[in-house]
Amino acid sequence: MEMVQGNLLLLYAVIAVIALVVLIAKFKMNPFIVLIVVSVILGLVVGMPMASIVKSYETGVGGALGHIALVVGLGTMFGKMMAESGGAERVANTLIGVFGPKRVHWAMMVVALIVGLPVFFEVGFVLLIPIAFNIAKRTGTSMIMVGIPMVAGLSVVHGLIPPHPAALFAVTAYNADIGRTIMYALIVGVPTAIIAGPLFAKLISRFVVPNPDNPLIAQFVEEDKGRELPGFGITIATILLPVALMLIGSWADLFFTPKTFANDFLRLIGNSVIALLIATLVSFYTFGKARGFDRAAILKFTTECLAPIAGITLIVGAGAGFGRILIDGGVSKAIVELANNAHLSPLLLGWFVAALIRVATGSATVAMTTACGIVAPIVTAGGVAVRPELMVLATGAGSLILSHVNDGGFWLVKEYFNMTVTETFKTWTVAETIISVVALLLTLGLATVI
Repeated sequence: MEMVQGNLLLLYAVIAVIALVVLIAKFKMNPFIVLIVVSVILGLVVGMPMASIVKSYETGVGGALGHIALVVGLGTMFGKMMAESGGAERVANTLIGVFGPKRVHWAMMVVALIVGLPVFFEVGFVLLIPIAFNIAKRTGTSMIMVGIPMVAGLSVVHGLIPPHPAALFAVTAYNADIGRTIMYALIVGVPTAIIAGPLFAKLISRFVVPNPDNPLIAQFVEEDKGRELPGFGITIATILLPVALMLIGSWADLFFTPKTFANDFLRLIGNSVIALLIATLVSFYTFGKARGFDRAAILKFTTECLAPIAGITLIVGAGAGFGRILIDGGVSKAIVELANNAHLSPLLLGWFVAALIRVATGSATVAMTTACGIVAPIVTAGGVAVRPELMVLATGAGSLILSHVNDGGFWLVKEYFNMTVTETFKTWTVAETIISVVALLLTLGLATVI
């Protein structure tokens, strides 16, 4: 059977996405099963060789879970230790005290912007979710009101600001200056996070109220037992340890010559999985032994916390498998051709190509790195006078648009916030799209000034 090409391929991809949403949201079918079934049918319809459909799907699942399963597993253990010791409660109480109960959504955005700087979205998410749960519970605030500013802050730094790997790759591809890129990214990113985070959360939380009976909240929020909480300093130091390790890893070349033992060692401990592993081991002391828990209690906490996240992890992997079928089925290629024929200004072209690849593959990192590879040669060859730093921002903004069912982040937010697929579209998907559009508009505005 011939592989389907062009517009028909894009039509099949759109039908597949609609089918996923309808089957999961309307017919209440299991997302894990539905994602596998629709992916296989799409592979058959677009003419992928039958022998390679399952292989392609497995590659997508494996590629995502290789990283996410480790990160979510370690992050959940870390979060559980933070919750059991009262560390999450201590941070929540301090933030409520500083910002006031009515402005905790601003607090979550600020914390996410800081913690999210060197870490992948998923890592920042699992580090901050226990604090978000605690703040929501203690102030009686909706999870939407606290959670959307948190994911908006994480998303903005993930897509726009180096040292994030995709943004760093874009800096290299466009020959941009890293210092200027960071400065412009903050000028664009902070107002974007404010609009898509606290302001949008305040509006949407009136219309979307997730089911308050969230099984994960019970795991990460300990009832107040009148106990002595760990100090704010030691709690924050433990939470920021993986963040610091990742920053040191990304700056390894500043400290030691590349390819030396010391440089390689810093890169190893700066890897997100190793940094989280070290932080989790440290938390066994700071949140465990130092709080009076023995080894048996720590073993119990770290074992029982993994059961609730098994389903989430599988669904995230299944979504990534669907994204891989779209790539191997040729949908991404068809989108690139569509973008190349659009004849847009360089900033709009960078945004547009990244946006289309994001919608097709579900990955912001893949969208940004692929778009840079396509757009950078066009911009260079065209000799167009456009600041390379702004090209980085425009491409990053495009890579964040319209997160939907083929994005692991979509399922992470849906499951942890205890929302339906429809509620996730109304909150998370809209917030991501606001980030993408506002960041593009601010970048275009900045281009007229500098």
